[in-house]
Amino acid sequence: MPVQFRILPNRGLVVVRYTGHVAIEDTMRATRAYVSHPHYAPGQKQLVDFSGVTSYEKDYVRFMQMQAQKAGRFSSSRMQSLVVYIAPSPISQELASLFFKSWNDVHAVVPIVQDCEIEALTLLGEADETVDTLLTPAAGRQALQ
Repeated sequence: MPVQFRILPNRGLVVVRYTGHVAIEDTMRATRAYVSHPHYAPGQKQLVDFSGVTSYEKDYVRFMQMQAQKAGRFSSSRMQSLVVYIAPSPISQELASLFFKSWNDVHAVVPIVQDCEIEALTLLGEADETVDTLLTPAAGRQALQ
């Protein structure tokens, strides 16, 4: 699956990983699943890992339509959400830049792009973790997909 996510409600965090080719429909499907999940909460921090991205759909009109829908959802919650993107490669940085720019003037979202996993995790207060460990259920960790 090109997009997977795991909600860690006790940490107020959702971890999202993209791999391979990123299609807009996959992102929309994952977003719908996330916001309809019983452990979704407005204002959750988001860690979005683009490390495994090899290409992405370049339909900019659809992308902006998708982001406008998401912006409306975030803005209506009246809470800010920190979104940290991990983008270590040129293609992942290009994609992260699209997301980053789309949040311009959306005060409910605070986007940050990092090229290093540890820096991204540190910003979220998760310096002792890795994306892999956060995505993997562990004994005693409440993690849902």
